[in-house]
Amino acid sequence: MKIKYLFMTLIAGFYLSTSALEAKSYTYSEVHKMPQSVEKDYYIWRFLTQKSTTSREAKAIIQDADRLNKKLKVAYKKKTGKNARLNPKPPLFKTTNKDKNAWKQTAQANKYFNDGIKMVERKKLQKAITNFHNAHRLYTKRWEKDKSLFWLYLLTKEKKYLSKIKKSYHINMYTLLAADITHSKYPKTIITPRVNKNRVFGIDAKDPIDWAKMKAKMNLPDADLDDLADDCESQATIGMHTYLKAKACNYQKSYFPMPYRRTMKQFSKKRQALIYAIARQESRFIPASVSRSFALGMMQFMPFLIEHIAKKKGEHMDLDMMFSPYKAIEYADFHLDYLNKYLYHPLFVAYAYNGGIGFTKRLIKKPNYFRTGAFEPYLSMEKMTNIEAREYGKRVLTNYVIYLNKLGKSTRLLPFIKTLTNPAETDKFRK
Repeated sequence: MKIKYLFMTLIAGFYLSTSALEAKSYTYSEVHKMPQSVEKDYYIWRFLTQKSTTSREAKAIIQDADRLNKKLKVAYKKKTGKNARLNPKPPLFKTTNKDKNAWKQTAQANKYFNDGIKMVERKKLQKAITNFHNAHRLYTKRWEKDKSLFWLYLLTKEKKYLSKIKKSYHINMYTLLAADITHSKYPKTIITPRVNKNRVFGIDAKDPIDWAKMKAKMNLPDADLDDLADDCESQATIGMHTYLKAKACNYQKSYFPMPYRRTMKQFSKKRQALIYAIARQESRFIPASVSRSFALGMMQFMPFLIEHIAKKKGEHMDLDMMFSPYKAIEYADFHLDYLNKYLYHPLFVAYAYNGGIGFTKRLIKKPNYFRTGAFEPYLSMEKMTNIEAREYGKRVLTNYVIYLNKLGKSTRLLPFIKTLTNPAETDKFRK
C-alpha cells in the first residue's frame, strides 16, 4: 500500500539525496543472481540509481526486471538516455481460464454493488435492493458477500441478513457490525498465536530476497502451506507464519499476531492498536515486504517519505534499514504523530496513511461526505472513488477495534461508526 504526504506533489520528482540517506552499493552480479520478483525489481532500481553503474550494466540488468514501474523507468532513462522496454518472457504464474472467468464474475458483481449504491443516493431503494441481491449472488469472496448482506439489512431492516453475516467465518467491518447491532460476541475465528521460538535457521525476516524465495515456494502447484508455515514458526518470522497459516485454511481463520511487545509497550494502547492495525493491513507483519511501487517494510513507507522523516529526525540511513521492524515502528509512530494533529478518528487516519492527508482533507470537507443523513456514514464509506483507500480504511478500522480488545481495552465498532458524522470527534479540518 502507498503512503503519501501533505506536500507530495512538490516532491514527487525529488531524487533521494545523501543528506538523509546513506545508500548501500550493489554489484551487477549480486542483483543478477536474485530470483525474479518485485523484491529483485527494488534492488534493480537501487542498482540503476548508483553513480558507479554504467549504461551498459543498466541495459543488461533491466532485462532481469519482472515489471517496469515508474521508478525503474525514470532511473533507467536517466542512466541510459533511453526508454526502458522488457524483452518478452514467460510469466511467473500462468493465468487460467478459471482465473479469467472468476475475474469477470467479480467485475459483474462489483457493477451490481456500485449500481446499488448509486440507487441509494437517488433514493430508488427497491432497485438498490435488487442490485445488492445480484451482487451477493455473484460474489465469491466472503467479505464481499457480507458487504452485500449488510446493505440489504440497512435497506430492509430484516434481521435475517444480519443472521447470515454472523455465520460468516470472515472478520470484516460487516461481521463486527452485525454482532454489535444484535448485541452478540465477536466471531471466534480471531486468532493470536503464541510462538515460543525466537527465530528459525535459514530465514532472515529482514531480507526481502528470503521473502521472495518463500513466496516462490508458496506458489508452487504442490506447495504444502502448513509445512511452510511450520518452517517459519518463530517470533522473528511471525508475519510469514501467520500469512501462510491463513492462506492454508483459505482464510477460514483470521490471524491477528501481536509481535514486538517490548517495543510496543512504550506506546499508549490506542497507538499500539493503530500501529498493529496498519501493519496487519500493509504487510501482514512481514518486515521485508516490498510493494510494486517500492513501498518498504512492515509499515510500507515510500522512499520519499523515509527521506523526509529521516531529515526531520536528523538521521542518516539506508533505505534497507526500513526492513527492520523496529525502525518501521519508530517511523510509523513519528508519522502518526503528524497525522493525529489533524485527524482523530482511526478511519480518517487510515485514509490519510494510504491516500495522503491532502486527499483525506478534500474528501471529508466535501458537503456530501460524512454528514448526517439517510444511510450515513455507510454511504460515504462506500461511494468513495478511491477504491484502494476505501477498502483499506474499512480494514484498518476493523483491525483497530480487534487490537484494542486484544490489548485489554473493551471496544465495539459501532460507536466509532456513529462518530464519523461529528467533526468535533473526528478531525480538525471541518467545523
